[in-house]
Amino acid sequence: MRVRLIMLMVIVIFLGGSHAPVSSQDVSSPPSESVSGSDSAEEEQLTLGQLRQKYADTFKTNGPSTKKVALTFDDVPDPRFTPQVLDVLKKYNVRATFFIVGSRAEKHPDLVKRIVKEGHMVGNHSYNHPEFSKLSMNAFRKQILHTGDIIQRLAGYTPKMIRPPYGDINEEQLRWAAKQHYSIVNWNVDSLDWKGLSKEQVKDNILSAVKPGSIVLQHAGGGVGSNLNGTIEALPEIIEELRNRGYELVTLDEMLGLPKAKD
Repeated sequence: MRVRLIMLMVIVIFLGGSHAPVSSQDVSSPPSESVSGSDSAEEEQLTLGQLRQKYADTFKTNGPSTKKVALTFDDVPDPRFTPQVLDVLKKYNVRATFFIVGSRAEKHPDLVKRIVKEGHMVGNHSYNHPEFSKLSMNAFRKQILHTGDIIQRLAGYTPKMIRPPYGDINEEQLRWAAKQHYSIVNWNVDSLDWKGLSKEQVKDNILSAVKPGSIVLQHAGGGVGSNLNGTIEALPEIIEELRNRGYELVTLDEMLGLPKAKD
């Protein structure tokens, strides 16, 4: 019995292991590119808050304290949700900022063109939504440059602004972005709509936290099985309430005083 128990323990240890987090995106890897490993593993690890302070000119989470709010939508284009968000914004004459996933733009180019045609700003949200801090520098650069090329063909410009998936980025990547004249733009108001929240929950998450200069995170695309009905249903009332409070709804280039296109 004891020998059998020891053999069983050895088998469990051999087969065991942790599961890496799986991206919510149903997208493929960029062509001919590894997406594992890090060239900066031995570098001192700073928190995102410390990185924002150290690279304040490059890393933004909010705008100046003026009566302006920027609505931003990640993980586009997605034919299930993006057109519905665009319909609401058009009805209320609101211009917003959409962060494009490159592999999705390849599949749905007409939606990217519609976003631009209707006066919205687009930004770079990687090619296939990886966690940047887990990538080698070569893989990170490939994510940005390849997606930038895709957006250039569809939108007519290469975005200056990058939003890292999950808001995640490391110092070496930030230094490269700064040197290449990109801006990293996260958010300071999170709708949490990706959780499939109700209309009222999405509204409360945004309206209870918004203040002058806020950058609001919402989604107009998601993975398999995503439910963004809450954010779509809440959007008209969010727009109306923000305007009632005296806020002007602007794109990120307007809020941050930055050019939308890369030099």
